[in-house]
Amino acid sequence: MKNTVKAGVFGVCIGDALGVPVEFRSREQLKRSPVTKMRALGTHHQPAGTWSDDGSLTLCLADSLCNGYNLEDMALKFLQWYNAEIWTPHGRVFDIGIATSQAIHRISKGTSPTLCGGTSEFDNGNGSLMRILPLLFYIKDFSIEKRFDITKDVSKITHGHIRSALACFIYLELVLEVLKGKDKWEAYKTMQKTVRNFLDHNPVCSQNEMDKFHRILELKVGKYDLAPLHTLEEEEISSSGYVLSSLEASIWCFLNSESYSEAVLKAVNLGEDTDTTGAITGGIAGIYYGFENIPEEWVEVLARKKDIEKLCEKLDEKLMK
Repeated sequence: MKNTVKAGVFGVCIGDALGVPVEFRSREQLKRSPVTKMRALGTHHQPAGTWSDDGSLTLCLADSLCNGYNLEDMALKFLQWYNAEIWTPHGRVFDIGIATSQAIHRISKGTSPTLCGGTSEFDNGNGSLMRILPLLFYIKDFSIEKRFDITKDVSKITHGHIRSALACFIYLELVLEVLKGKDKWEAYKTMQKTVRNFLDHNPVCSQNEMDKFHRILELKVGKYDLAPLHTLEEEEISSSGYVLSSLEASIWCFLNSESYSEAVLKAVNLGEDTDTTGAITGGIAGIYYGFENIPEEWVEVLARKKDIEKLCEKLDEKLMK
């Protein structure tokens, strides 16, 4: 697929930038004044086209992968961003999650990358899921066991709980099926079957953890058959910063839309963690619909557009040729 890296990375950054001005707004507020285009100012008082930590850490991961797979280098790049040395949109950091901030502090103290992310039940924010997309281009040809192990380690740099790793893994497995050129419904069904089979035959987590993903994987929990994710009403979809909610919301938006712009605007207008839901949805929708279907006026206003373009070309050359 032509421009796949560019479609995915720009997809993340533009979805993120659409959400930045309205982060923390409620769904009710956004129903009264929905996002329909790229806005300036708002929550973080940033110019239009400004991406947040979601875009920054995605770009850091992409940058690191241009030099091969190295967890220490990834962690260092996250630290360099935090110190405003690389991949900020305008030279300073204006948004960062608590778990990511704590993990980066551990990185600065020399802790091994896979021990930096928090491992408690309460460390399951969406901070590793929001930046994981570029890893797909590195792991796409590996076995599913290796894909899982690598995804888990890259998640652990900031989020060490198995639930965060599973969310990243499920997301990348879905995007991988999209990358193969499948229709989105076929991609979704194939991902469900592949992941269920992998989890049934690999003791990577408890049944309790698997069951947390029942709405996405259409698992039967106890004696109850539950409604498939895409059939749920909007009020049944949460858009908080919890990793499971972010994954569900992003897949729901992707499956219930017909274009890149419809998917990311649906995501952002869910409210609350608008930039992250926009970024995660934007990554998969960008790859599915293609770079040429991302509205040109959104691309044009994106901060550091030329730098992102060069990075995408470099990553494409390294991993897709």
